[in-house]
Amino acid sequence: MDKVIVTIFLLIAGIVCSLVVFNAVYPAINRSTAAISTMSANVDDRIKSQIEIIQTASQGSNVYIWVKNVGASRIGAVDKCDVFLGQTGATSRVLYGGSSPPYWDYSIEGSDTEWGPTATIKITIHLSSAPSGSYFIKVILPNGVSNEHQFSI
Repeated sequence: MDKVIVTIFLLIAGIVCSLVVFNAVYPAINRSTAAISTMSANVDDRIKSQIEIIQTASQGSNVYIWVKNVGASRIGAVDKCDVFLGQTGATSRVLYGGSSPPYWDYSIEGSDTEWGPTATIKITIHLSSAPSGSYFIKVILPNGVSNEHQFSI
């Protein structure tokens, strides 16, 4: 009879220990799975997003940059992009929108209504004076994909 009681107690203790271990490990596995899934989606977005600066020009105190979406995904929130412009070695970030220079805005070229694959945007950088010399431009998408270009005016 003693062996039966000891066996029952050991079975109950084993089941309780198994439940404790399961309740501790299962949430951690669940969080890890969610983190891996989110990271995979971010990497997929970065792989599918690519841009290329295809042309630069200036007129008066404005600098125009045409940027083409050469990736496979639509780029949303263009106003959240970072634009850096300056003479070589003295580059600074230009803010989107604004009422006094320097600031930048954009328009989608052609009949496109969004910055999808193969679409081109025209970024206009409004400066306080006419630029001259050698310049560096870098455009960075919200997901971190970037392209840079050097040009002379």
